[in-house]
Amino acid sequence: MTRTAWAPAALVALSLLVFFWTVQSLVMMPAFAQPADEQTRRLLEKSLSVVEIDKEIERVNLKKQELELQSEQKTQTIQVQEEMKIQRQADAGRVLRAYYTGERDILLGALLSFRKLSDFLVVMDYFEWIFARDRQVLGEYTAQLEQLQQQRQALDNQQLQLVEMEKRLLQQRARLAQLELEINRDLAASTDSERMRMLMEELSNYWQTVGLTEVKNYFRALSRAMKELPGWLKDNPEFLKMKGFDYTVRVPEDALNTFLRQQNELFKNFAFEFQKDNIQVNGQREGLSVAVSGHYTIENEPKNAIRFHVDELLFNGLALPDTTRKALEEEFDLSFYPQLIVKLIQAENVEILDKELVIHLKLKL
Repeated sequence: MTRTAWAPAALVALSLLVFFWTVQSLVMMPAFAQPADEQTRRLLEKSLSVVEIDKEIERVNLKKQELELQSEQKTQTIQVQEEMKIQRQADAGRVLRAYYTGERDILLGALLSFRKLSDFLVVMDYFEWIFARDRQVLGEYTAQLEQLQQQRQALDNQQLQLVEMEKRLLQQRARLAQLELEINRDLAASTDSERMRMLMEELSNYWQTVGLTEVKNYFRALSRAMKELPGWLKDNPEFLKMKGFDYTVRVPEDALNTFLRQQNELFKNFAFEFQKDNIQVNGQREGLSVAVSGHYTIENEPKNAIRFHVDELLFNGLALPDTTRKALEEEFDLSFYPQLIVKLIQAENVEILDKELVIHLKLKL
């Protein structure tokens, strides 16, 4: 075949190749792109929740195993202390009986019968040793009882935690089973179940290899920035007002955004928005978008702090489950500690207004 003859055939073949490549690209839409329709979005959210709840079950299982080991060790420690208590109880009993039966009074009477000062001083030293030993025996017995009581209380607390963990495991397993049932039902009703399965798998892989890492990077950067916030407020006294023993911190959202972007370049593509009783954080980078919605509360244990709670977390438009939000809160401290501004002050109230965060503090003497 001449070159002129096969040229049209080659052109047709090339056109078909481009056509099939285009169709395949449309079918294999990356799972990390925001879904185009509501049905797909709900299904992908469920599949993402399955991944995260399964990880939560694994986390709780590991904690449960650690707690079971600690409880077993605590039980063994209590058994050893019970044996020591019996011995010290016997020693303390002998000391108390000696005082009750008058044995120590006899020794004191003998002490007064000595005529020579040298004999008196020698025996006095001996008596002091006896009385010191009596005090030591009684003190050790009292300390042993207190320690044993503390160990028993700690064991009881661990047992309660184990019960709660078992309850959480059952709840999460039931939740996981329900989600898997719904996913299977949705796939059965789908006109393109294979494509949906592929999207779910791609989303799972992308979330675990890229998405979760990026989300943690943002939370880690925010946690570090919050540690620098008290120092920034000291350097910017226009945001801190004092009246008597009361302090008021007023932070406009544009000032907070400027501060955060100075702390980390990650926040250049993110923006904090203060709305009534709610904080919105939105941003995107390199095809990945994250949206966080939350609020602040005042907590006094283990110390006074303004604690941030994540109410909603969206990854590329898909809502992540509460287990993920809680795990991130536990891993990254996003709290604000007023004592780092001025010692002896405590947060009394926090308000989220439109475009402004207001914190009311009071000096505690």
